[in-house]
Amino acid sequence: MRIFDPHIHMTSRTTDDYEAMSAAGVRAVVEPSFWLGQPRTSPASFLDYFDALLGWEPFRAAHYGIAHHCALALNPKEANDPRCTPVLDELPRYLVKDGVVAVGEIGYDSMTPAEDAALAAQLQLAADHGLPALVHTPHRDKLAGLHRTLDVVHESSLPRERVLLDHLNETTVEDAKDSGCWLGFSVYPDTKMDEDRMVAILRTYGTEKVLVNSAADWGKSDPLKTRRTADAMLAAGFDEDDVDQVLWRNPVAFYGLSGRLRLEVPEPEGLHEGNSTLRGGE
Repeated sequence: MRIFDPHIHMTSRTTDDYEAMSAAGVRAVVEPSFWLGQPRTSPASFLDYFDALLGWEPFRAAHYGIAHHCALALNPKEANDPRCTPVLDELPRYLVKDGVVAVGEIGYDSMTPAEDAALAAQLQLAADHGLPALVHTPHRDKLAGLHRTLDVVHESSLPRERVLLDHLNETTVEDAKDSGCWLGFSVYPDTKMDEDRMVAILRTYGTEKVLVNSAADWGKSDPLKTRRTADAMLAAGFDEDDVDQVLWRNPVAFYGLSGRLRLEVPEPEGLHEGNSTLRGGE
């Protein structure tokens, strides 16, 4: 089984997670930029973070046979902080880099005017750079948030076929599917979506343009939720081709729209910026 996790925050995970993911069949990931929990206080802290997503994380992932790509953006939560918004002026020089396969995650947290402006600006950046966009739908007032998101998407220059609406659930999936965008589901302990609910959605709405991710981060989360969903699909009667479509071919097709997806994993160099993943010896 081959698995592509299209939304996972490996900055928050250990190398043990990379090892377990590799053993479970994960061969590729996309890491969107997100809120780190501790608020940033300047654009410079974003730039160091972007550099890590383009350098250190691909280096770590390569040791376990995993192709690591990233999506870069000003995330919705910090779009409300005027100390952070100048990073929008810095994004263009990062969005041309080879490892960047999307603009994201962008979208809504609290549905404020500042979030409106950041979403519209970054959809335009995606259009300008020929990139797809990973859009975070809000965790509260989900249906209203989806409709507000779609309004901004429809007003943008970015075609709906290049937009992935993430964190969907039973209340938003039908309208999201009708929009023509790609459909993203985060399978996450206690919140968002679980394996059985995901299987029920796939039975109702099919496997076309559906991406399943773990969204694993610094909270209570599980980087193996993609594999657990695949196993649940097989147990429910889906065949191996269905699993391969949802867990591999669909994310390859979506992020392949960037023209930058590279699924061959290079042999990792011994050091990255003078550092190794090893401790206590060679």
